[in-house]
Amino acid sequence: MRHPILVSLCVAGAFALSACEQSSGNDVDRAFQDINVVDETNLNDVMLTASDPNEAVAYFQRSVGEKPDRIDLLRGLGQSLVRAKRNTEAVSIWTRVTEHKDATDEDRVDLADALIRNNEWDRAKTALDSIPPTHETFKRYRLEAMVADSKQNWTKADSFYEIAVGLTTQPASVMNNWGYSKLTRGDYPGAERLFTDAVRQDPALFTAKNNLVLARGAQRNYSLPVLPVSQTERAQLLYTLGLSAIKQGDTAIGEGLLRDAVETHPQHFEDAVRSLRALETKVAG
Repeated sequence: MRHPILVSLCVAGAFALSACEQSSGNDVDRAFQDINVVDETNLNDVMLTASDPNEAVAYFQRSVGEKPDRIDLLRGLGQSLVRAKRNTEAVSIWTRVTEHKDATDEDRVDLADALIRNNEWDRAKTALDSIPPTHETFKRYRLEAMVADSKQNWTKADSFYEIAVGLTTQPASVMNNWGYSKLTRGDYPGAERLFTDAVRQDPALFTAKNNLVLARGAQRNYSLPVLPVSQTERAQLLYTLGLSAIKQGDTAIGEGLLRDAVETHPQHFEDAVRSLRALETKVAG
């Protein structure tokens, strides 16, 4: 009479063991899935920051092809396309991101950024207008300022630039943009102040240095300001200042600045030499 009990106990034990093995197997599978997610996340980050932009595009295109509903992969593809300067494609992908059920206001900011890069200013304004005013970020206001600039709405542009500067710890690039806005309006002293501030914030930002020289040249101030520059940079700034002087009609001063640029440059300065020869030919003719 004991055998059926023994058999049933063994069967029960077998089922229990089988259930344990299945549970253990599921746990292992989940653990491997977690590891794969972590590895994939790390790889995505690496592709976005360290790889060649076009390689990153190819990677995210493959990933999106396999998992088309993953918004993080779509974002990665959009960011990679922007880095690769493939702006038309970037607009298409960021549009797709903003249509995703999990899209955020920041995604709409990124769409506006891609549209601006693709010279689609009206669509960029529409994208920015769709974002609630409570979404206050540096990138959003920098783009708002650029759109206002494109519409020559200087009051709005100044307001947005000022807000953007207050929302970042690294304002040099936006100060440079703001200064260039002032330069295009003919506010040369205002532009000079902003370019000076930009260089103070980031002494390595050569674009701001060059723009600063342009602003001074527009005021017929042809002396180089005190700046942290290499010998090559100094030669390039003298060249910019020389061209500015010539444009203003101060030909003799411009010629002297071009000669200084040629002599200052540590190597052969082809652009300055060519400009100097053209000027000498014009004067001789």
